[in-house]
Order: sequence, then C-alpha cells, then structure tokens
Amino acid sequence: MAFVLLVFLVAFSFAAPASGKVKSKRGDIELSKARGGSDMVCTAGFHDEMQLLQTEDSWALVKASCGQGWVPMGDVERVQAAAGDKSMQLDQVDVLGWIDNPSAVFVLDNNMNDFAGVNIDRDFKEYLQHTMDREQMEMKNNEN
Repeated sequence: MAFVLLVFLVAFSFAAPASGKVKSKRGDIELSKARGGSDMVCTAGFHDEMQLLQTEDSWALVKASCGQGWVPMGDVERVQAAAGDKSMQLDQVDVLGWIDNPSAVFVLDNNMNDFAGVNIDRDFKEYLQHTMDREQMEMKNNEN
C-alpha cells in the first residue's frame, strides 16, 4: 500500500504544471540560456518576482523583468500570496471597460503631476433638488 501511495505521489508531482511566482533565496540570481549555467542572459535582483514557466530535473525556466532563462531550483523559492489576499496586479494590463452606450472607458495611469490643482472631492448633495426613495423609484421603473 505504501508503495502505491509513493508511486501516486511521484506521478502527481511530475503531472503538476509548473506555474506561479518565484524569487531568489540568496540575493541576485543569474539567468542562463541553457540548463547548466552557461551563457548568462541577465541578472535578476533579490526582490524581483519571476514567473515560473517550466521545471526540469533540478532546473527552473523563469521569466523575469530583465529576460527569460534557467536557474537552479535550489536558488529560488515560491512566493505565496497572503491568506485572504484578493489583490490583482495590473502592471502590464490595459484596462478597458464598456458602459451601456457604446463607448470605451479607459483607466488612465498618467503622471499624477499632470492633475495638480484639480480637485475631485465633491459632495453632490447640493445638486439634488428633492429626495428620492429607492423603493419608490424601483417600483416606478419596474425594477423590483
């Protein structure tokens, strides 16, 4: 029974896809073109997170901000998200949304200095002419 369990665990570990984030354990790490450490591609910093693309034997193919290459598995460790962390990284993603009328909505990530002097803190209560009851509005518009 123990042998069957061992075979199952070994097979499962090879079948698991290599994905996720890793970072260096011991400082700056050099990425190489081939397994074995020849032909250095670039050097990733100690705090850089790298995308794990593939694992073979004791080597990992990673994609860092400086390039893509092989590193020894013993030199990297997986980066785990904090428990309950639901945050998303949108560093390289174009955020595009649509509203009811057919026009695009973009999230601008320009320099904040361009908006110096623009005050967007407003209280719209001064523009309300009369109060509205949500239930009354929903009943009037057949939304409820």
